[in-house]
Amino acid sequence: MKMKLKKVLKLSGITLAILVFILAVTPYLFKDKIQSMIAKTINENINATVTFDNIGLSLFRDFPKASLTIDTFTIVNQTPFKGDTLFYAEKINLKMSIGELFKDASETIAIHSVTTTNSHLNIHINKTGLGNFDIAKKSETKASAPQENTPFALSIQEYNIENLQLSFIDETSKIELLLTDLYHSGKGDFTSEVLDLKTTTKTLISIEMDGTNYMQNVSLSLDAVLGLNLKTNTYSFKDNKAFINQLPLEFNGLVQLVENGQLFNLKLSTPSSSFKNMLALVPAHYSGNLNKVETSGDFNLNGSINGILNQHMIPKFDINITSTNAMFKYDELPKAVKNIHINTRIRNSTGAINDTKININTLAFTIDNDVFETSGNISNISKNPTFKLSAKGTIDLANISKVYPIDLKKNISGILNANISTSFDVASIEKENYERIKNNGVLSLKGFTYAGNELANTFIIDQTSVAFNPKHIKLTAFDARTGGSDIHVTGNLDNFYGFLFKKQELKGKFKMNSNFLKISDFMTSTIDNLETTETTTNTQVKIPAFLNCSLTATAKKVSYDNLTLSNVSGALFIKNETVALKDLKMELFGGNISMNGAVSTKEKTPFFSMDLGLKGLNISDSFTQIEMLSSIAPIANTIEGKLNSTIKLSGNLTPKMTPDIGTISGDLFGQLIDSKVHPKNSKLLSSLSAEMKFLDVTKLNLNDVKAFLSFKDGKVTVPPFQVKYQDINVQVSGDHGFNQQMKYDLKFEVPTNYLGAEVSSYISKLSPKDAKKIQTIPITASLSGSFTSPTITTDIQQATSNLVTQLVQQQKNALINSGKSSLLKLLNGNKKTKDSTKGKVTNILKGLFGKKKKKKN
Repeated sequence: MKMKLKKVLKLSGITLAILVFILAVTPYLFKDKIQSMIAKTINENINATVTFDNIGLSLFRDFPKASLTIDTFTIVNQTPFKGDTLFYAEKINLKMSIGELFKDASETIAIHSVTTTNSHLNIHINKTGLGNFDIAKKSETKASAPQENTPFALSIQEYNIENLQLSFIDETSKIELLLTDLYHSGKGDFTSEVLDLKTTTKTLISIEMDGTNYMQNVSLSLDAVLGLNLKTNTYSFKDNKAFINQLPLEFNGLVQLVENGQLFNLKLSTPSSSFKNMLALVPAHYSGNLNKVETSGDFNLNGSINGILNQHMIPKFDINITSTNAMFKYDELPKAVKNIHINTRIRNSTGAINDTKININTLAFTIDNDVFETSGNISNISKNPTFKLSAKGTIDLANISKVYPIDLKKNISGILNANISTSFDVASIEKENYERIKNNGVLSLKGFTYAGNELANTFIIDQTSVAFNPKHIKLTAFDARTGGSDIHVTGNLDNFYGFLFKKQELKGKFKMNSNFLKISDFMTSTIDNLETTETTTNTQVKIPAFLNCSLTATAKKVSYDNLTLSNVSGALFIKNETVALKDLKMELFGGNISMNGAVSTKEKTPFFSMDLGLKGLNISDSFTQIEMLSSIAPIANTIEGKLNSTIKLSGNLTPKMTPDIGTISGDLFGQLIDSKVHPKNSKLLSSLSAEMKFLDVTKLNLNDVKAFLSFKDGKVTVPPFQVKYQDINVQVSGDHGFNQQMKYDLKFEVPTNYLGAEVSSYISKLSPKDAKKIQTIPITASLSGSFTSPTITTDIQQATSNLVTQLVQQQKNALINSGKSSLLKLLNGNKKTKDSTKGKVTNILKGLFGKKKKKKN
């Protein structure tokens, strides 16, 4: 018995090993066959380019069924949609019985299930009505010819779609539909022409029609049993449960494919009339936990859809949304919304898209004692959408977070009062026929406060009032505060509806005044901390692209960076992400500044260009407190006096909207008035005084000195200009960098009396004619290093030595000439005279040339 058992076990083990071997080897035997069948089927049936990376076959993965996997499957269109990807799947998996692998290519292969993973389907209908999905090859076989079996025919029992993104664009009807995160599965006996298909679907849907968005990522789900009649192409809704966001809906009826489109005959309704169904329409992210909401009153949504859907028409429909005397209150919140009345109807009675009408007959509610109600209608939606809307009532904004679980990082408050009505059509907006727009009423807001991370300080609107009339939306008052700043604005908006509905520019003309304006009060807190927070290094102020308006402004005081400006006035023109400044005037450092220029944030790096006129500014304050000026002329901080100047400059701006010093370029022409120098404030000037003993820098005459300089790429170039020191003329020229490194040349015409007693003694011995020729000598000084650590070299010693040598030589020449003249007189006179003067001549020559002293032993 034991021996027989061992033989049985041994035989079983061998058999199992053979089976395992067969299961492992079989995929390799059939892989090429299946790949050939797929390629043949594609080539014979599809007008498109189809590619896939790999086909894998496994008998183990879903044993006892075979598993066929296709990786990176792509269908790319040919003309007229050449290059467009119709379909892409990261992976397609097919399950079938192992016996299906042994069938001939002409036989139908029964597929148990098909699963696609991470796929994209892009359906596009162009303006001529052609669809990119029409890729099947047209059969050239005559109708009378016998039909051959279709190779690789499939019979599927179950399918799964895991994470599909479906894009549908119909240029003929200007409809765009997008389904994302689509998970769908179906199960049924597809071998029968009449079957029940059990399906589950979850997705997010977005719909846009003619540029108007009607849904954005709305959650949809549907569990349904669909009755399929493949003979009549009819799909009936049986047991079904659908949700729009959290709103439950039921469908009854059918959809049938007919020759000229799809025929709809459906009814929909909410399974209950609880007002909680209304809140369920709001996405779950915003509506909170509906299980913790107390409600009363009813809410009903019901309707019907009947008719043909094709490229020329839509089904007729009539959908009603009503609610009477309802309320809701969240358990965790202190207040309730009461007296809710809703009466809305959406209908189309003809099947023409343009005949769709939306009527909001009533939408009203009460919070505390504040009542708010609105009504209106929208018609002519596809050709020329026409709106008639009205709103009346009061809302305390602080109550919003007390009745609804809205996620506000900072609370807002304020009382909103509205009594407005408007009637307009989109065509009038596009053609700027604003006289056809009818606006009336007033919208006001008082006591508004808001604090958020996007603002440096709490923003407070004491009062604002907007009056509506047919021509303008008039801002009659806007009084606001933030930080230490106050602003008061009035003006008109001329294109509010074009901005609101057609993404056009927001046009306007405003006047603003302020007692004190601190620019940093209007910048974000992250901007103020740019230098210390790594995550905000790319943050910067942007001028809105949609603004096209002008602003005339006055302010008694403006604080910008470290400067305080007084009596500021001027005009600003905002367009194309650029602010143009015109005739901007201000008082600063005891003088006046005028400015014209522009600031642009259109490019990645903000840019500015300015023409400045400076009149009577205190020099020291200007060139120490304004970083840009201190970089251009760092020596100016030693000068006390006034400055008149014109400056042209341009460059980049930092994220804090201050000039990026290293990028500015331009030129400056300046004139000094009543100026004095304080060398103690400058290491350079004190070092220069020490090097040139005759020079007392405090006595430099800078009155009415005029100088021109230019700057570019961080370097300042100074052409030669003249200054005066007592009776010394000085020429200055050179250049320096914004990094304070310098290279300057100073040329002095120095009177000889500044060069000491020795030089004066020699000059006194010259004849008046010769002495007059040597009144001044040139002396040069070279300045290098930096303004705080200068290096000074001069040729004063060499120039003085050369002058002394020149003077000695002139004296010798004068004496020699004098001796020669005496000798001639002597030689030409009588002997007595010669004898009497001989001794004198000898003494003169000894005086000129002397005798060498004998060396002592």
